[in-house]
Amino acid sequence: MSPGLPRYVLDTNVCLDAFVFDDPQCASLLMAARIGEIELVTRDDCRAEWLAVLTYPQLKLSQERRAQAVQAFDTCVRCLCPSDMTVHGDAVLPRCSDRDDQKFLELAHQSGAVALLTRDDALLRLARRTKREGLFAILPPALWREVESGLG
Repeated sequence: MSPGLPRYVLDTNVCLDAFVFDDPQCASLLMAARIGEIELVTRDDCRAEWLAVLTYPQLKLSQERRAQAVQAFDTCVRCLCPSDMTVHGDAVLPRCSDRDDQKFLELAHQSGAVALLTRDDALLRLARRTKREGLFAILPPALWREVESGLG
């Protein structure tokens, strides 16, 4: 994957939708990543949360299904190392009311992502602020193409 591609960050719930539940709203996003139109990115702590969530008993995932989800994730999502990330500009990131989600804002900012894709209300409430600051869009996954069209 090329560093010149538009980067997108997926929060853990969107990863579940895309890689476990095969949500049709994520299909075009995953296809774009697979054919190299965009780059989906993560970092170690976000990937660790993803792996932990896959073991939650309420998901009732077999070991085989977990392995398939991890494989699909690792095929489509690039785990960035610290040297792949820098702070872009001098804007201050907003604070998410859910401290566990702050890492996704940080990743989007540090990776130079065009958007953070989420269905989480606490993150979506920050969308106007990150847009106003010229940082990145925060959108539900079904609207990911709006960033390309300038609507995000």
